[in-house]
Amino acid sequence: MTSEENNSNEDSGNDGGGRERKSSSGSKKPHRILLVPYPKFVFMYPTLIVSCVCWLVLWVGGFKTANPEEDILPVVMTQIFLAVSMANLFVLVFDFPRATSLTLIFLVTTAALGIWLTVTFQPDLIPAFVGFITSLRPVANANFFMCTFLGMLVMYIAIFISTKFNYWELSNNELLHHHGMLSDLKRYPAPNLRVDKEINDVFEYILLGSGRLILHPTTEKRAIVLDNILWVSKREQEMTKMLGSIKVKIGDDSGS
Repeated sequence: MTSEENNSNEDSGNDGGGRERKSSSGSKKPHRILLVPYPKFVFMYPTLIVSCVCWLVLWVGGFKTANPEEDILPVVMTQIFLAVSMANLFVLVFDFPRATSLTLIFLVTTAALGIWLTVTFQPDLIPAFVGFITSLRPVANANFFMCTFLGMLVMYIAIFISTKFNYWELSNNELLHHHGMLSDLKRYPAPNLRVDKEINDVFEYILLGSGRLILHPTTEKRAIVLDNILWVSKREQEMTKMLGSIKVKIGDDSGS
């Protein structure tokens, strides 16, 4: 094969066997990883779901008004809503690291065991407490749950819109910070970027896989802390893989 034929094969993008080679210009668009810090309100989605369910159940049942002395279903729905919302707020207000979560489980188990032993050996102490609890009949109608659901839904929509104006992006050899209404951009070099992951709250991790990412760019003295990153373990794995490929690419380029 003459040199002219070799040149023609190279120009046409074919190898010696007639198979087409992919050129560098035809490669796929570089993968990017988005890091979006969310406010803690996103963990209130169990309350949002329960309020929607209670609204639909009472709306179908025709409970536009509710009497706690006569209507059982509105009382039950309201009790379920209060239990879920209180537990949700408890998770939101307090942080539960691994050690604290184990301590909390131990305390709850101990309290349950103590109540069971009291009921077993001192049954006369329980009726007064049980009577007080059963006398509490909180009630809400369908309109209350509708307003709660719609109000929370509006806040969720506002949160997801606001995240479009404040997020981080790891792409190619850069770490980019998009912020502001006019999409202001700040750039950091990605090579040799160190990434640390922290799980500050076990329950938030259970709800949405949330955690903290700490980024250490080589050009910055202070670390960049991103709280409430959803599915943080997956994001960390993706970043580790991308940063590893960047190191390999830099090594290949320097070797050539």
